[in-house]
Amino acid sequence: MGALAPHLGKTAAAGLLLMGAALLSGCQTDTGGDMMKVERAQGSDQNIASLSAVIAANPNDPEAYNVRGSAYGRAGEFRRALSDFNRALELNPRFYQAYANRALVERNMGDQASALKDYNAALQINARYDVAYIGRGNLYRQAGRLDQAFADFNQAIQNETTDPRAYHNRGLIYQARKQHNQAIEDFSTAISLSSTSPEPYNGRGISYLALGDDDNAFSDFNTAINLNGNVAESWANQALVYERRGDKAKAARSYSHALQLDPKYEPARAGLARVKGGA
Repeated sequence: MGALAPHLGKTAAAGLLLMGAALLSGCQTDTGGDMMKVERAQGSDQNIASLSAVIAANPNDPEAYNVRGSAYGRAGEFRRALSDFNRALELNPRFYQAYANRALVERNMGDQASALKDYNAALQINARYDVAYIGRGNLYRQAGRLDQAFADFNQAIQNETTDPRAYHNRGLIYQARKQHNQAIEDFSTAISLSSTSPEPYNGRGISYLALGDDDNAFSDFNTAINLNGNVAESWANQALVYERRGDKAKAARSYSHALQLDPKYEPARAGLARVKGGA
């Protein structure tokens, strides 16, 4: 889930509408907290060609470059995305959305230092920009700097964000701190904002398990599977409840299914070894 946030001015927006190009929407949540998801329609050759036509007609419009950079980012063409964001910022050095979008691409390319610099730049221009707080918070969280991450997610929430990632990721920190009641509250808020995302259901289920509430945990894991049956974590979590209930056969099937989806998912591998060893 990372959200590349397009910012459309009148010129670029009018051009996009006239050409029927698909506008970009930010994704909500993802297991890594913010990583980019490729959406074929938005990163398609056809959409990028339409955006390129807009730029040809408006070569000095920074917003057009920002939108095409977002499309390139969703298509995984990170170097082209960087080039467009660089051009947008040359044309408008105070274009804070482009700084945050460039930061997300830099994170996906492994350049965490540049990403942090760009998130900081976005927030210096707009101190209430929730996308940058959430992005920087995820950068801190993945680096183990939980206090700084927590502060950023808190700030986004205090700024009345409606982005569920702020609550989901703060919930992950509460969970890491074993503050499971607070984590459940945050995951529940994330679910209320994005009820079709499996990640907060998995997160909330883990905290329910930690509190010994296996029934609610099992319900959440099953919901996550129903929403997206291709997430290994959901199947491994379901298997864990079966294992706790002593149903090793069902646990083994769910762990095995998780490993089919992701052969490198270690919790599923370890769980399968446990239930087979105890069979």
